[in-house]
Amino acid sequence: MPAAARSAIELVRTASLATLVQDEIVRMLRAGELAAGAKLNELAIAGRLGVSRGPVREAFRALEESGLVRCEKNRGVFVREISAAEAAELYALRAGLDELAVRLLAPIATDVQIAELRRMVTQLDRLGPAGIDAYFPLNLAFHDRVVEMTGNGKLLITYRRVINEMHLLRRHGLTAGGGLKVSNAEHRAIVDALARRDVAAATRAAREHVTAGGARLRSAPGLPFRPEA
Repeated sequence: MPAAARSAIELVRTASLATLVQDEIVRMLRAGELAAGAKLNELAIAGRLGVSRGPVREAFRALEESGLVRCEKNRGVFVREISAAEAAELYALRAGLDELAVRLLAPIATDVQIAELRRMVTQLDRLGPAGIDAYFPLNLAFHDRVVEMTGNGKLLITYRRVINEMHLLRRHGLTAGGGLKVSNAEHRAIVDALARRDVAAATRAAREHVTAGGARLRSAPGLPFRPEA
């Protein structure tokens, strides 16, 4: 095989492996396996996933660009800590994105889509007693599905990037101020408004849900905030 062809194949292979590594680190963040400020060990991650260190370095660079980790020269790679001020900015941005999503979805939502969202809310009710580890992934999927149903690809990409930055924060916010039961009652209000094709009620419910989530976060013990400079 010509050297150029081998190089091209190796480039694709490395890029694909880096994506897999990146996805696994994001999964660990979502699952609460990595805390804010935690140091990521390049060698340990490579060994855990059965890859060389090259794809891990590529994944670290991509995660730094997306705002999930910080790379410090001569110190290593760390899960990024978010300040209270930045958390407020992220919640404000997410509130606007969620509001836009339901504003777009309400007039076009099909009965099949509404039924799907109702099933997710019912399942969240059932998972609530099992705790945050069972509830959190489906909670993420519910909101992601609402945005996906709009059919607006750019909105979905932007939303997912913001949500990735909020993973460490949102687990704390879900467990305070009435916890999972209150959060899911807010989900149900969103779906009920979508079912009525009531744009005003849907946008209001979506914004109030995110705003309430931010308030729950601020009341949660052990807030994972980086100290302000």
